Amino acid sequence: MRVSLFITCLVDMFQTDVGKATVEVLERLGCEIDFPKGQICCGQPAYNSGYVKDSKEAMKRMIETFEHAEYVVVPSGSCGTMFKEYPHIFKDEPIWNEKAQKLADKTYEFTQFIVNVLKVEDVGAKLEGKATYHTSCHMTRLLGVKDEPIRLLENVKGLEIVPLKNNFNCCGFGGTFSVKMGNISEQMVDEKVQHIEETNADYLIGADCGCLMNIGGRSERLQKPVRVMHIAEVLNSR
Repeated sequence: MRVSLFITCLVDMFQTDVGKATVEVLERLGCEIDFPKGQICCGQPAYNSGYVKDSKEAMKRMIETFEHAEYVVVPSGSCGTMFKEYPHIFKDEPIWNEKAQKLADKTYEFTQFIVNVLKVEDVGAKLEGKATYHTSCHMTRLLGVKDEPIRLLENVKGLEIVPLKNNFNCCGFGGTFSVKMGNISEQMVDEKVQHIEETNADYLIGADCGCLMNIGGRSERLQKPVRVMHIAEVLNSR
């Protein structure tokens, strides 16, 4: 099975270890990975800020870049959701709409691909300690991926998963929201950090780097000891 990796801007620029872990997990599960070098931003920040016309150029570039992929896997529910939005965005452009639909149909978030396509729930990972899981908004509410990460984490040997209070509440990141509404965003992430601390977890695990960067940064400023990990890094632990 050939998988094309959509790495996302945040992984490419800030959290390259997540990309490495994603590749290593998928390779152990028998996938052949390729990395289309033409990929750029999916256009989400510009699109969500109202620059629809400008964002379409980036989207067309991504559609062409992954046109010949068999499967597209992305370690981000948020960016994966954006690919699913492409057909709607190009609904009035028949040629691009068709291409966008093909891309959307073959795109999967990392855990979604492992559980629903590869039919694997135990990847052989091992990590000692107690962990809690943050459910990111786009991944759960828009992409509909809710159970898959938990099913994978429950099979990580040595890892105890404890529930997070108000786990479906936003962490306050929201991309440009955290920039434009900084005071509100800070209060939201403070509440999230407080609930994480109440679990006494050693690890906070999530599947979206934006959320993890936001929560991890605030936790560090508040000098909270929890270690923040992307789920790909957890599943790559041996």
